[in-house]
Amino acid sequence: MKSMAQLEYHYGLKIRIYPSDRQKQLIKLNSDASRFVYNEMVAIGKELWQLKQVKLPIDTVQARIKQLELRQNAKQMSNHFQFLEDKRIDSLAKANSIRNYRKAWKAFRKVHGTGVPKFHRKSYAWRYQTNCQYIKQKTAQLTNGTVCFEDLKHVLVPKLGRLRIKGSHKRLLSRQAETRIGTVTITKDAADRFFLSMQLGSDTPFITKPAKTNRQTGIDLNTKNFLTTSDGKVVANPRYYRTIKGRLAKAQRVLSRRARRAKKEHRPLRNSKNYQKQRLVVAKIHAQILDRRKNFLHNVSTTLIKNHDLVVAEELRSKNLLKNHALAMSIADVGWCTFLGMLTYKADLYGRQFVTVNPRNTTQTCHRCDFVMGTEGTDKLTLADREWTCPKCHTHHVRDYNAAQNILIKGLAKLA
Repeated sequence: MKSMAQLEYHYGLKIRIYPSDRQKQLIKLNSDASRFVYNEMVAIGKELWQLKQVKLPIDTVQARIKQLELRQNAKQMSNHFQFLEDKRIDSLAKANSIRNYRKAWKAFRKVHGTGVPKFHRKSYAWRYQTNCQYIKQKTAQLTNGTVCFEDLKHVLVPKLGRLRIKGSHKRLLSRQAETRIGTVTITKDAADRFFLSMQLGSDTPFITKPAKTNRQTGIDLNTKNFLTTSDGKVVANPRYYRTIKGRLAKAQRVLSRRARRAKKEHRPLRNSKNYQKQRLVVAKIHAQILDRRKNFLHNVSTTLIKNHDLVVAEELRSKNLLKNHALAMSIADVGWCTFLGMLTYKADLYGRQFVTVNPRNTTQTCHRCDFVMGTEGTDKLTLADREWTCPKCHTHHVRDYNAAQNILIKGLAKLA
């Protein structure tokens, strides 16, 4: 049986789960254990670094280093902290925490901007990972591992047992091809919704690749309209956060009053029932905004990828753009970074090409004669200039449509 890394195609599946009260307690216990193991690894790493700064061969220091190095695996850590031996705790949750800590160090060494591993704080969101194991099976299926689908409405998970589910898994269950389940993540968000995410692998494609369309498009992303394509199509910006921020602000003011009242009466916020009720109201409004935005981005990205063989977009760094306080709310609301990530993985999934180009001068350049505004004594275009006429070839341009044309030209040049 092949491992996940040996399989050619990979796919992610996220489904909603509805655990019982007992199962919720088990998820909380495993989440706490997972967080504790990760934080212990961070603490051991920091102490080891400090001890290794001592250059003198002191026996006590050397003994402590050996002791800490031995504790850096799940079995030794469970022996040291006896509460981790609880039968209700999934052993693979502990092993995955240690693996995630090591992956965080690898990411730091590869891209220093990610930062060193930090302590995970306690929050209203829960999360832990386990793995699907295939014991004595010759083929891997969605119905014969330690994590498996019992039927269309139930899934079995180690320690948790039978969970009621809802999601887009029916199409995958009807597949005849061998499909392996890898890492499984159980999460609870701040709005008290539970989810189960699966990493799937197979040698057969999960998506049937559509036929070639012989069409190419460049897209210009902006805050006034969500995007403009080089074909002249405009997708309006739904502004999900701005449409609901009045209701959110009102709910947050109520939450703030309840927090002040609880603190005045010296009651912890976690034990204040009125505060927790209102916190859930605020969390549900945030979740509503997130779900609406993601649904919109999925629909737009899938349509673009399915209908074009090549999609070209400008390479945007949202982190830098958010430093502009006049536009920060609009940029955060539109979700450019998430959208570009969706285009990237969907292009691989559907067998299309997606390219990003440097956005420099895409707005200021005439796509017909390559004249750049701001040169030869002309003024640069400002954000207020939505339409302009090229001083060289006298072509009238709509700002966003012209930028989309330039982005497509740059993308074709990059591929050539």
